[in-house]
Amino acid sequence: MAMVDSAAILNAKILIVDDLEANLLLLSRMLATAGYTSVTTSQFPQGVCELYRKNRYALILLDLQMPEMDGFQVMEKLKEVEPSGYLPVLVITAQPANKLRALHAGAKDFIGKPFELAEVLARVQNMLEVRLLHDEAIEYGKALEQKIQEAEASHELVRLKSAEAVELYEKVIAEQRRSIELSLQPGAMVGVEREERLSTLWPRSLFLRHPWLQLNLLTAFVAGAVVSMFHDTIDRLLILTIFLPVLAGQSGNTGSQALAITLRGFTLGDMQPGKALLLVRKEALLGLLNGALVGLVAAAAMYVVASIQHAPNAFMLSTVVLLAMIGSCAISGISGAIVPLVLRRLGADPVTASSIFLTTATDVASMGMLLGLAAVLVK
Repeated sequence: MAMVDSAAILNAKILIVDDLEANLLLLSRMLATAGYTSVTTSQFPQGVCELYRKNRYALILLDLQMPEMDGFQVMEKLKEVEPSGYLPVLVITAQPANKLRALHAGAKDFIGKPFELAEVLARVQNMLEVRLLHDEAIEYGKALEQKIQEAEASHELVRLKSAEAVELYEKVIAEQRRSIELSLQPGAMVGVEREERLSTLWPRSLFLRHPWLQLNLLTAFVAGAVVSMFHDTIDRLLILTIFLPVLAGQSGNTGSQALAITLRGFTLGDMQPGKALLLVRKEALLGLLNGALVGLVAAAAMYVVASIQHAPNAFMLSTVVLLAMIGSCAISGISGAIVPLVLRRLGADPVTASSIFLTTATDVASMGMLLGLAAVLVK
């Protein structure tokens, strides 16, 4: 099954729902600047279901705190018009306590307030890619199911004909199994286990999902500890905080790309003995090259910002950003390949746990390299 191309993501239908016109304008401008071409906004949560029924949006950015009808009520109504039970909802909230409740209510991810451009674009892109892959997997599965039914109806005839026809039948069955595996991956990567279904009772769903959220919280503390080690550097060079989410977003996406290729290799049986080292080398090289190309742009941005603020060390700050971007993207690419390989070697399911450990590795690498290099090179 092919990956979703960038054109499909940028042309996907997006609905933004917020009672504040300023938030609608800010988010729509962020998405338009990034190249998204089909963005609709609405200040009226009561009309979301009708809009979704007509347009079948690939993603809904939904504010939780709205008068008359809040985001949780909107999600309950959306469940009535979405036959598959999959709600493509990215909630918007400034209340940390609402995040877990929103995930339990059916949301797939969340964006915090105030908005950070890098976070908004990264989460929107990831959600759209998962949504489009989900739809593609369903259509692919339906087509294969039809083929299987036709093959089963004539199985006796196929068996009597030739060994080649029997082999073809078995390949169709294998493709169906692979399709199911691919459709399960997006949920498993965030702790939604394979045995969980729409009809699963909430206590069982909580038991399956919550341990992964606790583990994710512990790994987030590791990244926080890295940042606290350099509090003196942050106090001295406050401008660095502008570029922390930029590096974290770029390195996280680099690691996620490597992780997706590795997991696909497991599912499709491409990960043969001896290919692991080649995969790690390839992802390290891609991370290095992508980091250099993106780092040049980020370094130029740092130079401009530092110059505007009349910082005496603008050139050295831009050098730090370039080196940190190259190093963190290279480390993230390597981590995206190594983490699932190690988990598989230890007997754990790499699909279920990889993203949690990868997030920690990419956050520690990006923030640690930026702050560490600044502490050493910028006096």
